[in-house]
Amino acid sequence: MAKADGKHQRERVLLVEDDRGLRELLTEELEDATIPVTAVDSAEAALQAMREVQPDLVVSDLRLPGMDGMELLREVRELPHAPAFLIITGFGTISQAVEALKAGADEFLTKPLDLEHFLLSVHRQLETRRLRGEVQRYRSLLQEDHFHGLIGQSRAMQTLYQQIRQLAQASGPVLIVGESGTGKELVARAIHDESPRAEGPFQAVNCAGVPPDLLESEFFGHEAGAFTGAVKAKRGLFDQADGGTLFLDELGEMPLALQAKLLRVLQDGVIRPVGASKEHAVNVRIVAATNRNLEDRIDAGEFREDLFYRLETFTLRVPPLREREEDLELLAARFLTRFSMQMQREVDGFSSEALAALKLYSFPGNVRELQNAVERAVTFCQSDTVELEHLPTRIRGNDRRPIATASVDGLLKDMTHGPVLPTLAELEQRYIRYVLEQVGGNKRRAAALLDVSRRTLYRRLDEEGAA
Repeated sequence: MAKADGKHQRERVLLVEDDRGLRELLTEELEDATIPVTAVDSAEAALQAMREVQPDLVVSDLRLPGMDGMELLREVRELPHAPAFLIITGFGTISQAVEALKAGADEFLTKPLDLEHFLLSVHRQLETRRLRGEVQRYRSLLQEDHFHGLIGQSRAMQTLYQQIRQLAQASGPVLIVGESGTGKELVARAIHDESPRAEGPFQAVNCAGVPPDLLESEFFGHEAGAFTGAVKAKRGLFDQADGGTLFLDELGEMPLALQAKLLRVLQDGVIRPVGASKEHAVNVRIVAATNRNLEDRIDAGEFREDLFYRLETFTLRVPPLREREEDLELLAARFLTRFSMQMQREVDGFSSEALAALKLYSFPGNVRELQNAVERAVTFCQSDTVELEHLPTRIRGNDRRPIATASVDGLLKDMTHGPVLPTLAELEQRYIRYVLEQVGGNKRRAAALLDVSRRTLYRRLDEEGAA
């Protein structure tokens, strides 16, 4: 999604015409219309040129020396990501036009050419191809590179997907741990959707969002008249999730009294609504999530140890964004597409400076913070490219400028000072150490400044230690 110049890459035309005068005239017309063009005089030369220029549109005469335009059309249509194809000829007939269109031509023009009509046809074909590409890109962004709404191709995410598939087939409760904004509810939904309970209901509740005096009624329901205001009976979340999954978000905030009742449901599979005289069985799988350290909560007397041990049998850890850096650009691209479509804006990429700032930032709020940052950027962006100025101030503050404390000349002089010149490998190691010092040992920022992956940086450092 990064674009070096912040502009659309202009579509390129490959012109195939053996008449030199017409070839030069059409080339001039296309260049005057600011359309990049490569012109050749034969189909064979066109196939050779396509390996280098990758055109968006081929404009070809029908009659050519050697391979003719129809043969070229058939060859081009066999290529992956084939360009649009416009045929021109001075000997056009209806049968030829029909044959060309059946073979995959997008348009058929006859000589003598009306130059205005020719340029209009070229623009139309390029625009149609661009729009088709956009539709394909949107579809791929919506359908690929995700797992039940979770986006990521990193090793950490691939491991998480495999764990979800495995735990989905079990029946016991699952505890999802991870920082705020990492997507714990998406993980819970993925477990449900991958499980034999997928056809059953999925109910979610934020344990910190329900008033303590209503929690028991919310979870277990109540009978009419059970308390003041209980005009009629209400089914609780356990009943609503019967046959499916109940997701308990922010489990660490659940009051101790309710924790005891939750433990009993996990052990016996029965509930008693508030005001009811009898218990009844429910078939519910509990998936809980927390961003708190439950063992610390146990030590503070705020969480039941027995409930923790009942839940921790199947524990999933959702990695923070800083542990899956290779997913950041993919996530940013998906969010950019989503918000551009929602706001009906034509924002289709990030400038190199904006993308570099995103990569340098640590994102303590994880994926949710990145999503909010991209939404803000699309809102304020008035062009087709998100620039550094469109990002939140806290992210813009992580650019390269404050880091340079010595000139390159001075650095090289210092590194090469001595009776024996260092090898290239030694220079590389010294420079890596210099950059690490400049960023206070922050390997994320160092890797971004060196334009290498953090894995590569660690490998170079390991090589230094082994030397």
